[in-house]
Amino acid sequence: MSFSQKILKWYGQHKRELPWRTTNDPYKIWLSEIMLQQTRVAQGMPYYHKFLEAFPTVYDLANADEEQVLKLWQGLGYYSRARNLHATAKMVVTEHGGHFPNTYEGLKSLKGVGDYTASAIASICFNEPEPVVDGNVYRVLARYFGVDLPINSTTGVKYFKKLARDVMNAENIRDYNQGIMEFGAIQCAPKKPYCLLCPLNDSCVALQENKVGGLPVKLKNTKIKNRFFNYLIFLDDKKQTLLEQRKGKGIWQNLYQFPLVESHNVMNISELKEQMGNHNDFPDYAKVLLYNEQPIVHKLSHQHLHTRFWILQTKAILKKGISWEDIISFPVPVLIADFIKTYKI
Repeated sequence: MSFSQKILKWYGQHKRELPWRTTNDPYKIWLSEIMLQQTRVAQGMPYYHKFLEAFPTVYDLANADEEQVLKLWQGLGYYSRARNLHATAKMVVTEHGGHFPNTYEGLKSLKGVGDYTASAIASICFNEPEPVVDGNVYRVLARYFGVDLPINSTTGVKYFKKLARDVMNAENIRDYNQGIMEFGAIQCAPKKPYCLLCPLNDSCVALQENKVGGLPVKLKNTKIKNRFFNYLIFLDDKKQTLLEQRKGKGIWQNLYQFPLVESHNVMNISELKEQMGNHNDFPDYAKVLLYNEQPIVHKLSHQHLHTRFWILQTKAILKKGISWEDIISFPVPVLIADFIKTYKI
């Protein structure tokens, strides 16, 4: 029995019942694939259902306000995925008459759709013999064939794509692609893989050479940047506060936040007041209180945010104040959403 036949047999016996596996609708498959990038199935499942309830078709998503899309996405992280999702829906509607392209190359022309997502949709929806290569597939192939090329190097990416094509089952590409991803997620897991009961254990190079824990290889070239955030929660006598929208191409683009003072290190109250003095648009305040003495460290892929929240009682009613009860309707980073849940006025 070949490698691909063993994967298909295993998949037939062990596949999870997931909602996007009961359909060939490109919209639903695309939605699930974008959501599950860098997200576990258990975390992504509720969001998948919420999005389909709010946007049953690609037309509904294309016609939605970006803020609504970002609000529903809140908590999934990597918000560029949500913005690309919205932009792609508009492309499908305006440039393709509401129909997703039915080829790998056509799908790759869509915003936010790369090699993996195009391969997944093309194979699952249109039976195009295009192999998928995601984190799970890299792990299975690297271990089984004993490949120590870095998966995030140019050479490694090309090598694994060719290897995936060489071993795929073109006749049943839909189940095979889903099967090898499922195999990597469950059987050949990152930590504590089930090697003893694995149907590939008799010919797995990594198992034979005791390299399971060391494969796949990934270059570590990401330098973590530390940033220090001070959020200012202005509150007036009507229990109103201020929010601002993040602009530019940085993190959390177009999400809302409390007014922010960024510093080079953890600040005390005197340093904060001095920094605030450089901003003419801040309202006058009567009292300042520090909400959390210990900074909350919010870890993103390339940066760690050391965050403190400062409560400022204003001297007058805020001109552009937003009721505290209404701020939950704004799309905000999960760091701020957690604060809003815990802070009691």
